[in-house]
Amino acid sequence: MDEFFDLPTLIVIAVAVFVLFRLRSVLGTRTGNERPPLERRKPAAEAAADDTVVPLRPRGTAAPELDEDHRSRKIEAEIEQFAKGNDELAAGFRAVVEADPTFTPKSFLEGAKQAYEMIVTAYATGDRQMLKNLLEKDVYDGFHRAISEREAAGQTVDFTFVGLPKVEISDAEYDKKNVLVTVRFHAEVVSATRDKDGALVEGNADQVQTVADEWTFARNPKSRDPNWKVIATSQLD
Repeated sequence: MDEFFDLPTLIVIAVAVFVLFRLRSVLGTRTGNERPPLERRKPAAEAAADDTVVPLRPRGTAAPELDEDHRSRKIEAEIEQFAKGNDELAAGFRAVVEADPTFTPKSFLEGAKQAYEMIVTAYATGDRQMLKNLLEKDVYDGFHRAISEREAAGQTVDFTFVGLPKVEISDAEYDKKNVLVTVRFHAEVVSATRDKDGALVEGNADQVQTVADEWTFARNPKSRDPNWKVIATSQLD
């Protein structure tokens, strides 16, 4: 019998008893009244959801209504800002927004400024494809003729777009088919047209010029195409 109770065996038994005792104290014993695992996790999940700043899925219908109300106030504030006390222009903005809920004066004007720079630069460099993408057919045809006449005469244009110190929306309307917005651009450019021999024909390569244009942009709000096109251009005095 002594061979079964040597010192190493007693040490192993003692360690096993100690480990079992620690496991029991940490894990506890089941009494039959414990909640199922899912119930134990539920309060923690609810607490985590309450701490989320933006829930993954809105609760109820209150949030969408608040968002729509916030958007309406924001657009109305923009209308007042960009109309500058012009009641007719403000009414035009509201008509455009009603026809095209994605429209806001601020974002439109930012896009119009980019389009203006792209178009005048494309005209100077003779980039017909760029012009075709941004201009309505009749307007494009006029630009195309002017470029062709310049090329036939062997003329080239040195052009640098400097900036737009003043831009403002002058008119807005919905004609039951298209939404139309007219913008006045006061641009600063450096432009010099030279003949085939390099002699200056028009402009000044060393001087910034100020040009003023009024362009009308249009799009069909029922179209899937989100892009606006220039349908009319005129030079202001």
